[in-house]
This record gives sequence, C-alpha cells and structure tokens, in this order.
Amino acid sequence: MEKRRRFIVFACPRRGKDMQMRRQAPPASCQAKDICMEDIECRLVPYLFYRLKTEGPVMPMKQKFNLKDFVKNMISRFQDDEVPAMGAQLTYYLLLAFFPFLIFIVSIVSFMDMSGDDVIEQLLLLMPEDGGNTVRDIIHEVSGNRNGALLSIGMIATIWAASNGINAVIKGLNKAYDEEENRPFWKVRGISIIATIVLAVVIILVMLMLVFGKTIGEYLFQLLDYPSGFEPIWNIVSYLVPFAAMIMVFTLLYWITPNRRLCFREVLPGAVFATIGWIATSLLFSIYVNQFGNYSKTYGSLGGVIVLLTWLYLSSIIIILGGEINAALKFGQDGIQKKPQKTFGLHLPFTRKNGKDKRIPM
Repeated sequence: MEKRRRFIVFACPRRGKDMQMRRQAPPASCQAKDICMEDIECRLVPYLFYRLKTEGPVMPMKQKFNLKDFVKNMISRFQDDEVPAMGAQLTYYLLLAFFPFLIFIVSIVSFMDMSGDDVIEQLLLLMPEDGGNTVRDIIHEVSGNRNGALLSIGMIATIWAASNGINAVIKGLNKAYDEEENRPFWKVRGISIIATIVLAVVIILVMLMLVFGKTIGEYLFQLLDYPSGFEPIWNIVSYLVPFAAMIMVFTLLYWITPNRRLCFREVLPGAVFATIGWIATSLLFSIYVNQFGNYSKTYGSLGGVIVLLTWLYLSSIIIILGGEINAALKFGQDGIQKKPQKTFGLHLPFTRKNGKDKRIPM
C-alpha cells in the first residue's frame, strides 16, 4: 500500500482565520478497509498535536464541585492573598471616600426638596448605633448648606476619593485571579470613575424608591380601585429592591473591574455572597455593639469613629472574599489551583509550593 499525503484545513480559534497544516499520515492508517478511521486519524491527530504543542489542551475537562476542596482552597487563598491586609488597605480608601460620598448625596437630596432625615436614616439603617450617631452628626452639619460650591466640591472629592477605593478593589481582584495590572492608567481610572458614578446613581435611585415608592404605589393602587392590596406587596418590595440593587452593584463591580475577561454567571456567586454576607455581618455587628460592646466607655469620644472603622473593615473583607470566591470557582472548574504567594504566615499543608499550575480534582 503506497503512502498517501493528507492536507488538513482547520480553523484556528485564537487568530480567527483559516490555517492550512500539511501533515503526512502514517502508512498503517491508510488501509482501504478503514477509510473512516483513516480520515479521523489523518485529520484529528495532527490537529490535536498542533493544539497541544502551541496552545495547550484543546478543551480542559470541567471538574465537579467539591465542597471540601473548595473550603481548603478558600482558606489557602485567605492566607496567600493576604485578605486581612487588603481589607485594611480598602478600609483606608473607603474612609476617605465615605464622608465626601455622603455629603455629595445629601447635597443632591437637598436640591431635590427631599427630606434629608429620611434619606439619612435609610443610609444608616444597617450601621451600629455609635457609628451611626457619629455619621449623623457630621451629615446634619452640612445638610442645610444648599450652595453650588458645596455640591461641586462634594462631587469632585467623591468621584476622585471613591475611585481610589475602587482601585483598591481592582488590586485585590487582580490578585485573586493572579493577573498583573498591565492596563494604562487612564483606563483603570476611567473604570473606577464609571463604577463610582454607577454606585452613586443606584444608591440615589434606591433611596428615591424607598422614600417615594410607598406614596406612588398607594396612588397607583387607588387608580386601580384596589387600595387594600398594596400594603402586603409593599412590605415585600421594600426589602427586595435594596437587595436586588446590591446584587447588581456587586455583580458589575466583580465583572468590569478585574483585568480578566469574565462572563455574568462567573461573577454572580461572589455578588450574592457579598450581598448576603454584608447584610448579615452588618446586622450581627450592630447587635453586638448595641447590646454588648460599649466603645464609648473604652475610647471616649472616639468610640463612634472606632465603630465606623471596624464596620468598614468588615465590609471590605466581605467585598474581597466575594472576588476570591469567584476566582476559586473559576479555577476549580478548570481544574487549576492558584499559585501560592509569599506571605509572612506559615503555609498550610495543602498550600502548593512549587509555583506551577497543577490540575487537581475538584
């Protein structure tokens, strides 16, 4: 049986154009009785060889979710990525952005002839009492100043300071995905500013919904001649709207800020965790401070500031952990474990030390 040559034509998925590869099929595959197998071997084997040599595996097998391995991976990530240190860094930027952000919102509210007290109470709903009193006193001092200069300064300070906070989030998320920040400065700053503006708009819309939603809903139900059915519906909507808005904000934050292409379903688990975790942590911390902790006796007049800092720190940890969960699920699905980082702590037994990606069962 004479040797036969095959010319294989296939599409290269990376370059998006057809490439022609010339491969010589082995003589054993060119038997007349195995025409189908000969075609498969002559066409598929060279293609797989090319992909394995140049681009790695054609399609990695998706691993099944394993709760035990996931928990181990999260503990390792908590240590390797220095989540507490990243949370402290994010707390610093959030503190710088917190008061300008509130001043900016209150200034807009005052120009819209809204009740500032109702808006403030909605903002401080989940905060501990001592920290809420400190923030409330500061906001009341500036809530009556309705001048354009305050609005302009508040807007500029808010956008710039809050964008620094988003930059800290970007750094933490890039570390979770083992990605280096190689995007230009203007692009990263632009993403941070856009995320800040979206966050402010969502918060204002949610506040408008909570403040005016009941009045608008009662009016609409009266037009429909069904006024008695509004109250139970509003009791549900008043909780679902802020919850859905928070999920949307965290989803956008985890989606557009990292230096990595992600799809919606890959960031949704972390967004749901961050929303539920932030609400639960805020409620539990408020109960602890209001019932058991007395920071005013320990720190005096700084008690409210200490409570605010602690609350911001816990919130920062939750935000970073949401990104770590998304990264752990993504790497676990692809069967790749994260590279270990150099830390000041001791490596856990399951932490890899060879510095190479390794496929593990998940």
